[in-house]
Amino acid sequence: MPLGQRAGDKSDSRYCGIETEFSDDMPQVLAHNKSGGFDFVLAPLIDPSYRPSLFASDVSNESRPLPFSGSDLVLSPAEWSGHIVGKISSWIDLDSEDEVLRADSEKTLKQEISWASHLSLQACLLPCPRGPSCGNYARCVNQILQGLNSNVQLWLRVPLEKVDIDDTNAMLNDAEHMGREDVVDSWEWWNSFRLLCEHHSQLSIALDIFGSLPSIPSIGRWFGEPVKAAILHTNSFLTNSRGYPCLSKRHQRLITSFFDHSVQIVLSGRLLHNISAESSGSVLINGSENHVEGVIRHPMRPYLEYVAFLYRRMDPLPEQEQFEPLMDNLDAQTYETFEKDTVKYSQYEMAVYKALLDRVPDENASTMTTVLMVVGAGRGPLVRASLQAAEEAGRKLRVYAVEKNPNAVVTLHSLIKLEGWETIVTVVACDMRSWNAPEKADILVSELLGSFGDNELSPECLDGAQRFLKEDGISIPSSYTSFLQPVTATKLYNDVKSYKDLLHFETAYVVKLHKVARLTPSQQVFTFNHPNYSSKNSNNRYKKLRFDISGETGSALVHGFAGYFDATLYKDVHLGIEPTMATPNMFSWFAIFFPLRMPVYVPSGSLLELNFWRCYDASKVWYEWCVSAPTPTPLHNSNGRSYWVGL
Repeated sequence: MPLGQRAGDKSDSRYCGIETEFSDDMPQVLAHNKSGGFDFVLAPLIDPSYRPSLFASDVSNESRPLPFSGSDLVLSPAEWSGHIVGKISSWIDLDSEDEVLRADSEKTLKQEISWASHLSLQACLLPCPRGPSCGNYARCVNQILQGLNSNVQLWLRVPLEKVDIDDTNAMLNDAEHMGREDVVDSWEWWNSFRLLCEHHSQLSIALDIFGSLPSIPSIGRWFGEPVKAAILHTNSFLTNSRGYPCLSKRHQRLITSFFDHSVQIVLSGRLLHNISAESSGSVLINGSENHVEGVIRHPMRPYLEYVAFLYRRMDPLPEQEQFEPLMDNLDAQTYETFEKDTVKYSQYEMAVYKALLDRVPDENASTMTTVLMVVGAGRGPLVRASLQAAEEAGRKLRVYAVEKNPNAVVTLHSLIKLEGWETIVTVVACDMRSWNAPEKADILVSELLGSFGDNELSPECLDGAQRFLKEDGISIPSSYTSFLQPVTATKLYNDVKSYKDLLHFETAYVVKLHKVARLTPSQQVFTFNHPNYSSKNSNNRYKKLRFDISGETGSALVHGFAGYFDATLYKDVHLGIEPTMATPNMFSWFAIFFPLRMPVYVPSGSLLELNFWRCYDASKVWYEWCVSAPTPTPLHNSNGRSYWVGL
């Protein structure tokens, strides 16, 4: 049964599995573990003593079937598919120097995955590579992936540690193996394997979690990788004052992060805590003790209950809308969604309030009328915010609401009539770039900002609207800065790769960043100020950014760059989405993602150098980007051939 109820969570992380030994009685294995509260079992598909070379040499085996863990008829198709993850034999070694072992390994791997596909299993667990040199293993898996049922995922088992190459096998049975000098980063094993498998979307990761954890930056890389399961070993658990299993604070944070990234927990190992059946029923899973008269309590139940406790105490997931890229004329539903972002409009209201106080002294408040223009007024939320600010400040206001969308203008007229603003607000139904204003504005207000600040033509529009503004006039926003940050984002990369063309790799995407690893702090790219009276009034820009991938993080694979913005509306009033200073509870913008045609491998402690351009001509604005170190990439989107915004 699920670990519990968490508002907004419909992901697989609600379900917890258990790793079991081989048994030829799969119905009993499943029934025992389901009655213990587990949702699925990670079970071997074939007798671990099976070797094709020995099996074939025994004449008595000629008419015998392979020693699988039972016929496909012993469970229903729904039980095989929904409750069994196949565990491929751990003895296989496709890169062994022993030719017989290598041949046996390849044949067994193909037999087991073929059987798993026949059973309609959703996933199979591949054994951990013996080290970074795993070319034959990866080749064989890649061959299998080419013809594999699209519903089957292959989970590659990888330890979440820096482990000694010679001790990989021992590590899977013993967590007390840290402290060695000759260590490697197990992420390198995964990276070598997935590169050899061409970033196949059906190849995922199952991380082994032991008592010792690497550094926080090193762990952070994995959240951008396709981690499907975390295998949590019982010897990772500590013992609390009452004798129950518990996890260290670092392990707790790791497990809850896995929950947030839709990673399933699988418990592995044996009972290491001496807890009596009578005293171990204090924690419930999903409201049930699962305690049946005459049935022996599952020995792994205390660990499951602790994992359920960590899951249930998490905060509900936020319910956020997904936005489509902006079109020329937004529809009513999109307008309504944006208008629900009360945080954004309260920031605008505060900015107008402070600007009015600075613009009009108290002694002139009753006699001086401030001219305020809202360019891109939409259905009127900025008009409302500005009038509320004027009322709060005790200042008189005359408003021009400029909007080119004829459908929004209809709503805007209705709002003004409904609120009785006819004498205060004038609706101008045209493009701000072609309007001749009857008077100059004291304050110019706009919400033309995009996820990257300038990616929705705010500089061009506001430079054009600047002619409406008095020489000492105020623009809200007064400035905005874009930011970029290298990320590991396997899912985003595979989504773009699935189009199989150049155009999509040279397009920027507005996305909700979820399964990504942010490898370094973001850096500033371009800043635009308004009003802009500079004689060098060009919005063409170029910036070279150098990101240091620290040795503590380890090596990383960069799939692209996440972009953000931060805007100063007026003086100390700001809003933005840059992670370290993002405006809380604001949802009008998601990040923007600039992909790389080929991911760039950055060795530990190396420098990543990005070149980034903002270009424009008479008809469009576009971005170009390329990496120049440690490995040069082609220039992306040269001359705006794939992606641009029309003027």
